[in-house]
Amino acid sequence: MSKDQAVEDSANMGKLQISNAIFTGGFNTVTRMHLIKLDTNNGGGLCSDCEQSYTHVSDDEAEDQALSLLSMADDFETKDSNGFGSEVKNNDVKHQPNFGEKTRRSLTSKLPVSPTILIPYRLLTIVRTLLLGFYLTWIVTHPNDESMWLWRIFNTCELWLALSWLLEQLPRLCLINRSTDVSALKDRFESPNLQNPKGRSDLPGIDVFVTTADPEKEPLLVTANTILSILAVDYPVEKLACYLSDDAGSLLTFEALSDTANFARIWVPFCRKHEIEPRSPEAYFKQKHDFLKNKVRLDFAGDRRRVKREYDEFKVRINSLPETIKRRSGAYNSTKELKTKMNPSEMGEVSLNEIKIPKATWMSDGSYWPGTWEDPGENDHSRGDHVGIIQVILASSDAKPVYGSNKNGKNLIDTTNVDIRLPMLVYMSREKRPGYCHNKKAGAMNALLRTSAIMSNGLFILNLDCDHYIYNSLALREGMCFMLDKGGDRVCYVQFPQRFDGIDPDDLYANHNTLFLNVNMRALDGIQGPYYIGTCCIFRRIALYGFSPARVTEHHGLFGTKKTKLLRRKLTVSKKEDDEMGTQINGYTLDCDDADDADTGSLPLPKRFGNSTSLASSITVVEFQGTLLQEFDSKDNRGRMTNSLTAPQEQPLDVATIAKAISAISCVYEDNTEWGKRVGWIYGSLTEDVVTGYKMHNRGWRSVYCITKHDAFRGTAPINLTDRLHQVLQWATGSIELFFSRNNSLFATRRMKFLQKLNYFNILLYPFASFFILVYCFLPAISLFSRQFVVQSFVTLLTFNLVDSITLYLLVIIEIKWSGMTIANWWREKQVCVIWATSSFPVAVLQGLVKFITGVDISHTLTPKLATLKDGDDEFADLYVVKWSFMMIPPITIMLVNTIAIAVGIARALYSPHPEWSKLVGGVSYSFWVLCHFHPFAKGLMGRRSRALNLFYVWSGLVSIIVLLMGIYITSDSRAQNHMKFQFP
Repeated sequence: MSKDQAVEDSANMGKLQISNAIFTGGFNTVTRMHLIKLDTNNGGGLCSDCEQSYTHVSDDEAEDQALSLLSMADDFETKDSNGFGSEVKNNDVKHQPNFGEKTRRSLTSKLPVSPTILIPYRLLTIVRTLLLGFYLTWIVTHPNDESMWLWRIFNTCELWLALSWLLEQLPRLCLINRSTDVSALKDRFESPNLQNPKGRSDLPGIDVFVTTADPEKEPLLVTANTILSILAVDYPVEKLACYLSDDAGSLLTFEALSDTANFARIWVPFCRKHEIEPRSPEAYFKQKHDFLKNKVRLDFAGDRRRVKREYDEFKVRINSLPETIKRRSGAYNSTKELKTKMNPSEMGEVSLNEIKIPKATWMSDGSYWPGTWEDPGENDHSRGDHVGIIQVILASSDAKPVYGSNKNGKNLIDTTNVDIRLPMLVYMSREKRPGYCHNKKAGAMNALLRTSAIMSNGLFILNLDCDHYIYNSLALREGMCFMLDKGGDRVCYVQFPQRFDGIDPDDLYANHNTLFLNVNMRALDGIQGPYYIGTCCIFRRIALYGFSPARVTEHHGLFGTKKTKLLRRKLTVSKKEDDEMGTQINGYTLDCDDADDADTGSLPLPKRFGNSTSLASSITVVEFQGTLLQEFDSKDNRGRMTNSLTAPQEQPLDVATIAKAISAISCVYEDNTEWGKRVGWIYGSLTEDVVTGYKMHNRGWRSVYCITKHDAFRGTAPINLTDRLHQVLQWATGSIELFFSRNNSLFATRRMKFLQKLNYFNILLYPFASFFILVYCFLPAISLFSRQFVVQSFVTLLTFNLVDSITLYLLVIIEIKWSGMTIANWWREKQVCVIWATSSFPVAVLQGLVKFITGVDISHTLTPKLATLKDGDDEFADLYVVKWSFMMIPPITIMLVNTIAIAVGIARALYSPHPEWSKLVGGVSYSFWVLCHFHPFAKGLMGRRSRALNLFYVWSGLVSIIVLLMGIYITSDSRAQNHMKFQFP
């Protein structure tokens, strides 16, 4: 029987109980296993050797363990203490049932939502779906003969909006909760055992990627605080490396990073000594609560005062860098020009007036800056034309802790028992040349991916924007719990929610995105995992290389069967020199199985990853780097050596290694390779994050959404209306690009679950709803102007709307109870959804169509980050700045048209001998409802004068309520009488 058939049969037979493997001679030896079928009636079973009962496990746990054991089922070998293989017979050891469960705690827990929440939520979803069905049936079967054109438009909008809600709601039916156990992670990977008697950390390496593109829009101090929070994170120092990608190639960023590394020698030991949270100095010193709370060390207050003074001086140095570099470069350029003019032999026949000395930008050591110059002139030192740069700011550390000394003239604080090592810190600016497509952020991330593979080759990668700092120092450990727990080999990335500082108290433009981050993303976690949202994400490096997971599940049909199979993906050492097929480089052969990339599964390594031999050799070890010895398959005998924990560390990076890394970030390296197509971050869209995550899910990987008790990361978001409009425009344009590409989820493989496909399709489709929402916003005004209503019976329509609203609000209440958001958050999200749909989304659809038809690339606007405020500055001053944009025209038009329509409708009713009050009430009510959605937009336009706007909305609401009550009274009275004359006082 094949392994695939065995797994399929076991899934159909009911519950499986798998005893964990028994290890002898250390944790390195697999001796035997038992696989039995449980009696589904009593849920138990007995081991034939020891006659002890097995523990009940779930279907998912049974499948995970069955697949793990079946992958080793060909034969079982063991190793003796020297690492040599030897066969062990079944009677050599006694069976110990439930070995693993009694000795290990699970690193994570996945619990379904309480039935008191889940069952009512699903029932209400079904009720509202049926209600929408009845409602749509009614409006379709009851045409309005008086205004057929208005009725048809209304029907079309209602059908589309109902479909949009259904697409969004269905994936929310799989609600789950997750939690982690960081102490269990420490016990498993950092506690003494037979293989690691000293308890040295066995956690895998992590490379942290930080990207910046403009030191003006992304302030240097914001980036510096992000770097400091990374260097101070609670993770083994020797296993951590931080890479900063500077796409501007600016000397400002380089020198700011160097100064940041110097200040880190003070800040990081201070954080470790006093367990500081958060570990971004700007965020820490801005906290308004009592900083002495729970601090018991007598020297804390003095240490904090001295570090605060040093940080203030550090901020002054960072802020003065532009002027410092300008003065320095001016002095060097003047000296260079003077020397040239004073040496006539070098000028030849050129006159003094014709001499042109390049206005170079100079480094502090008196050499040219190889990157971008302030005045590039005709030299190759512009922002889009400069060489590649890699500089190791802080070298990697040894595994042995290095402790500081007492406070003296050199040491600002006492670090006697504090580890003062710092993680590796690298500055990188990829090569840029005119005529090459550099692929924006995705190209920078792929350059970082290749550079880090050659220099540190961490198994996992943390991706952060330059304005997102680590708020919780245990964030990396929480992410590792999901990656290293049972079944974690199928997790491609762990996505953390984005949380923000500096948002106005009213959250006028819904920057917190609570509905998306707290509801939609958590619901996706119960299917195949959340989207990748561009930052705050820990990746498995092997998944970024385009490999499929070792175990995948194919889904046949909507409610069809699942078929799980093992993929024989491996990188093996080849002993032959034959290179006929071109699949060999540096002695390695690639063999992988990709669902959507089957045509490239046997491509040679240079074709897939480029011609760097160092990069190719790093791929062969990255899959097993950091894995515990007891978790290896002894048959393959790959990965780390038996004595890897005591093996000498790698030698420090030399010039040759740096040169290899620089060659991997050249403009031509990616030519004729799979980078950006199937390997690394995917090109061709403004939302490279969504499509990159989609490709991984399409190969069968799953992702995890990790919500921590304390926020893991925090960043900044634009609070200005125009900046927010452009940010939403970029996201929506990326969705349109994906809709018209081969990465549309309609073409997804069977390895992606149906509801996951549905949700990906929804995020590609939502910008198209803009046209229907635009029409919907004008319908009430058209009704008032034309004296015609969208349906014949206003009372029936109102009844349907009231019942539907009650059902919707009950769903919202359950979502609030489950996710922790508030009614105000939900209502604000609904308001801005209408605002974006009438401003940014239509432009995005037009841009996407133009690109699809003409092939013209769409320009990318970098979202400005908030700079650090000075004392006395208004924290929300940017909120009141009005910067005109053409995208504001449709919302302003909608507000004006509906306001005028209300006035016209009321005036017409007052002076009409036979007023039609039901049509007036319907039109005024729905027009006012439209205006309510544009309140944040109008408030942003009014700026600091928004109090007058609030009064306007209050009076408008009162007038609308009075008109509504009068209309109800008159409508009911008119039914009792055939004719009624109504006199206004």
